[in-house]
Amino acid sequence: MRAQILASTRRTLVASAFALTAVTGTAAFAADPPDAGITEPEVLAAQKAWGDALVAISRDYETGGINKARATASAVLDQAYGYNLGPVLFKPTLTRAPQTFRTTKEGALAYFVGHDRNYPRDRGFALKHWRSVEIRNVGIQIDGDVANTMGTVMMRDRRGKTTTVDKTWTFKKDDAGVVRIVLHHSSLPYTGSK
Repeated sequence: MRAQILASTRRTLVASAFALTAVTGTAAFAADPPDAGITEPEVLAAQKAWGDALVAISRDYETGGINKARATASAVLDQAYGYNLGPVLFKPTLTRAPQTFRTTKEGALAYFVGHDRNYPRDRGFALKHWRSVEIRNVGIQIDGDVANTMGTVMMRDRRGKTTTVDKTWTFKKDDAGVVRIVLHHSSLPYTGSK
């Protein structure tokens, strides 16, 4: 069963990567040789793949429950995030002290799918029945094999409600040429006093 779930997840990620390649001409995670710098199309493809993965986790939760969603989320974290490079600086939208900041895969997985007694306040952000993700960058900075982005991410759920967050990502191309998230900061937009 687990092998089937992982195989299904891999097929979904590969299909997303191939679809992005067809549209943008750039693979979702790695296009250039490992020693080449990161490119803007690679960054945009990695962001798109992140949004597609969020939707995939939600759909897998709906069709296969928490175990299927957890397997998909774990595979996404292995593919998209740089835990193979060291701690990932991850500050999700809806966390609070003492677990505001997450530097491990376990902390990120708990945020995305909940159901972890070590993170009792996490409800599973990726389980909110997301249907689409739109990313609007305010700016992208590229320096060699590292890129920073800042902007808004709009996520639409199955009822058509849109949730908007402010997001900053740092991407790094690893030694294998894979573009990975090494910093992920998300917050709700400031609305001021009314």
